[in-house]
Amino acid sequence: METRVRIGFLPLGGILDGYLAGGFLRIFAITLVCTTSLYLIVDFFDNVGAFITTDASTWTVIRYFFYKAPLSTSRVIGFATLFSTLFCLGMLTRSQEITAMRSSGISVPRITLPLLILSVIICLFTFFWNETLVPIFAHQAQTIYRTEVRKKQQKSLLGTADIWMRGSASFVNVDDFDPATNTLHGVTVFLLNRDFTLRGLVDIPAAKWNGRVWEAVQATEWRVPKDGKVVGQKTTDAVPISDSPEDLKLLARDADAFSYFDLQKQIADMRNKGMDTTRYEVDLQSKLALPLISPLVVLIAIPFALKRQMSGSMALSFGVAMLIAFGYWVLAAFCISLGHSAALPAWVSAWIPNVIFAMIGLFFYTAEE
Repeated sequence: METRVRIGFLPLGGILDGYLAGGFLRIFAITLVCTTSLYLIVDFFDNVGAFITTDASTWTVIRYFFYKAPLSTSRVIGFATLFSTLFCLGMLTRSQEITAMRSSGISVPRITLPLLILSVIICLFTFFWNETLVPIFAHQAQTIYRTEVRKKQQKSLLGTADIWMRGSASFVNVDDFDPATNTLHGVTVFLLNRDFTLRGLVDIPAAKWNGRVWEAVQATEWRVPKDGKVVGQKTTDAVPISDSPEDLKLLARDADAFSYFDLQKQIADMRNKGMDTTRYEVDLQSKLALPLISPLVVLIAIPFALKRQMSGSMALSFGVAMLIAFGYWVLAAFCISLGHSAALPAWVSAWIPNVIFAMIGLFFYTAEE
């Protein structure tokens, strides 16, 4: 009995831990490469119509998917962790190695501890990957798609916030564009003379797309005559923006193209301007919540993998992984959509899927022993 208890608390870093970790990492690396490639292939066929219609060059397409690869890797890393756990432990169960370990007095939590530690490392790696490489590459991919595929002129550095456009004898600044309602907020039109001196400006709190042009809800035009006396008057002129909402949506910079701290700064800036930041706050919380999927799916996968019915079958492991991943994706998408619509607080909508999966995982994990 004393020997069994002592074995149950084996120190980390032994031969057994190295054997489990090595097998897991080999499967994880292969799965990550395969799923990332599959994700890019699906993305290619999803956009092939745009590439053909706009006659995009082969080099443009190659560059676009090269810069899209880090984001694709980030999106499938949770699935790779899940499948690797199921298949790795399933193979050990099939070969009776798990049975041998347990009969030697090693508990299931101790056997699977290396995988849990690796999942936490993957979680931390995912967060730093999303903070460093993904924003730079994702932004570059969006720029290539917008300017070289869709042939749209670069007009903004911040996507839907602080947009600058050049009009006829004017410059137009838009504080924020809401793609959901096709509304421009905080529009300022700077009217210029031929020598580019300011002859006036138009202040438009909000403008809405009516299907043909942008209609100003209210507008005040301020004239700056030569005597320097500023004169203000109400105006109903159409907003001098030729771009449709579909054109402006191409400017939208996804949350993936921001690091956590850059998005935090943008939220603070928008709050100072009195703008609604609900969507961005949900995306900010999601940047913290989504990397944690790796430890959670490992907790859920372990009890399934140790069942004899799994038997190390790749097809069955893939099927179970797809089922669990699809369940998480549906739940996360539903909660985030509720958060974007302000039906739930930002932190609640981002963290509910993780909390539910954590409870399910802990229940089955503790029940396995």
